[in-house]
Amino acid sequence: MKKMKIVVIIVILLSNILFLNTTFADDILEDIGDEYINLNVLDEELAEISTEASKLPSINSRAAIIYERNSKVVLYGKNENTHRPMASTTKIMTSIIVLENVNLSDVVEISKKSAGTGGSRLGLKTGDKITVHDLLYGLMLCSGNDAAVALAEYTAGSVDKFAQLMNSKAKELGLENSSFVTPHGLDADNHYTTAYELAVMADYALNIDEFANIVRTKNYTVYINGTPKNLTNTNELLGNLDGVYGVKTGFTNGANRCLVTSTKREYMDIICVVLGADTKKNRTQDSIKLIEYAFTNYQMVDLNKIVDEEFEKWRNTNSINIIKGEKSILEYNYDNTGISIYPILKEDIKNINIEISTDGEIKAPVSLNEEVGKVKIIINNNEVITAKITSNESVNKKGIYDYLKELVLEYSNYINKAIRFHSNY
Repeated sequence: MKKMKIVVIIVILLSNILFLNTTFADDILEDIGDEYINLNVLDEELAEISTEASKLPSINSRAAIIYERNSKVVLYGKNENTHRPMASTTKIMTSIIVLENVNLSDVVEISKKSAGTGGSRLGLKTGDKITVHDLLYGLMLCSGNDAAVALAEYTAGSVDKFAQLMNSKAKELGLENSSFVTPHGLDADNHYTTAYELAVMADYALNIDEFANIVRTKNYTVYINGTPKNLTNTNELLGNLDGVYGVKTGFTNGANRCLVTSTKREYMDIICVVLGADTKKNRTQDSIKLIEYAFTNYQMVDLNKIVDEEFEKWRNTNSINIIKGEKSILEYNYDNTGISIYPILKEDIKNINIEISTDGEIKAPVSLNEEVGKVKIIINNNEVITAKITSNESVNKKGIYDYLKELVLEYSNYINKAIRFHSNY
């Protein structure tokens, strides 16, 4: 009896160590679903959230963002520029590095270090052989930390060198508030990003066709040593919420629950990031709240069409005179780079104003594409886009021969007028 009690105590202690106190266990629990979202009642939750979707959402997550991909506009932010650990959403950057540097058909032999990596796992053992392609599915669908290390070692030779590639890519993308130490995202000093920069990363990654294909996949079969293994995506919203087509879940003790979600409905294409939610249910509900808020309150408006119409009206009644130029009237247009379909709060659509200003006169010489004015798009008294008005041509300054030519022409016109005058009498 005494031995039985000792065994029970040992089992309880081991359970506490493995499942309550370590990042290792928490990461496992996250990826198999520690707080199962009952997808049978997801519609009920969505219906409840939808009734509040017209209001600015109140969320549990420590940081969050809604980022519209077409316009690169932030529709909502909460501590979106604050440094946060990001757990397995790190694997978005891991995938970018691998996809841009390695042949997907390459076969990787699993090292002892990779096989011994803790947390959520694909289930690799030392000496196993698997393609880069299948490792990426293991990385993004079941959040395999062992797959992350295997890919890092194969791509760069070591985890440390792979982290250098990750940080170099972050700089290339202009991400000044992101720092990477590992390819998997288990808690580590100096490993962080922001909700905003994570959205930018995801936006970039989704432009890589293979990445987009992987993260929209609900179920997939990989082959380890030629033996099939079925994987299921850990993203609870994929296939269960209209328009969701990615991207990645994450959880550690330090990061709490994290989720990056891409959703497209008609012309609007958003990335929603939540970091630091207390529970899996919170991260799911927060993500749904943000997604429904965006699609309920915003409408994509073709600003290019609106500006084109206003600009043509303006150009028909406003000219730019050239002083001392080889010609007197300048041909001009506006640079529509950056003006496209744009997300606007539905209540503000009636408050779109276009302000156009140009120099009435400009001194020669004039260069091709020289700035001669501005187009400002103002929504609800806020300037959201400014575009340059530029010259369509180059115009040289008049030379002495131009002045002589004008003098001769004027003299000739004067003589002709005089002759016509005298002939009439």
